[in-house]
Amino acid sequence: MASAGGGAAGEGEWLKVAELRAMVEAQEPQAKEVDNLTLRRFLRARDHNVDKASAMFLKFLRWRKEVAPNGYVPEELVRRELSQDKACMGGFDRTGRPVLVAFPARHYSANRDMAEFKSKHVVHLHDPVASRSSCADFVIYFFDKICARIPRGQEKFLCIVDFKGWGYSNCDVRAYIAAIEIMQNYYPERLGKALMINVPYMFMKAWKMVYPFIDNNTRDKFVFIDDKSLQETLQREMDDSQIPEFLGGKMPLTPLKDHVQQPQSV
Repeated sequence: MASAGGGAAGEGEWLKVAELRAMVEAQEPQAKEVDNLTLRRFLRARDHNVDKASAMFLKFLRWRKEVAPNGYVPEELVRRELSQDKACMGGFDRTGRPVLVAFPARHYSANRDMAEFKSKHVVHLHDPVASRSSCADFVIYFFDKICARIPRGQEKFLCIVDFKGWGYSNCDVRAYIAAIEIMQNYYPERLGKALMINVPYMFMKAWKMVYPFIDNNTRDKFVFIDDKSLQETLQREMDDSQIPEFLGGKMPLTPLKDHVQQPQSV
């Protein structure tokens, strides 16, 4: 039984994984297709409470059938979002985690279909299945993409969120909340760290609205980096060959639309 990635597991933890497996397989035969590392992530996300982890995992399976019945989100559903290059693939950090780079200043909430947004998004902030929109499809698409890059022996990814150029026209608090809730409810223990860089002061007003929706297991993973600490932080996290070119390193970024790896179910 593998124990790689995400921290070593003791015998007691694996016994709880076995208990969780028995519980979810009794209710959903599809759970037999899921590996122990995936179940362990759900267990850890619920502080090793097997009952809560079971409820979380079964909700994930139902959600996955709804949002990606074929195992992935088709590219044609997110083509408009992809064309804006809001997210790009980078290299790997020093621990082997793949790097995703996000550019919130390339997102304009006014460009979204507001009728779709209101009917599928606003009234169901706590239920991303009910609130699904093209924006949510894009979030699922890029989480699938980055998780598919995670190598054997690792379970997490690192994200660099560059706010350079971000202004009020880019502010989309509901989309931020939906993305975070999708991540922490359906991709638990996947985010290793999010480096928030070039953050304008006015974003902190939006962050205060988002912060209450972030659970305790996720909050500490968002790290705000000031300009004078940026290079030191990047060099601590990754080799110069893996630091993105636009941040002074040698790694070119690949927009998601140009990334050749096909989305996989997670």
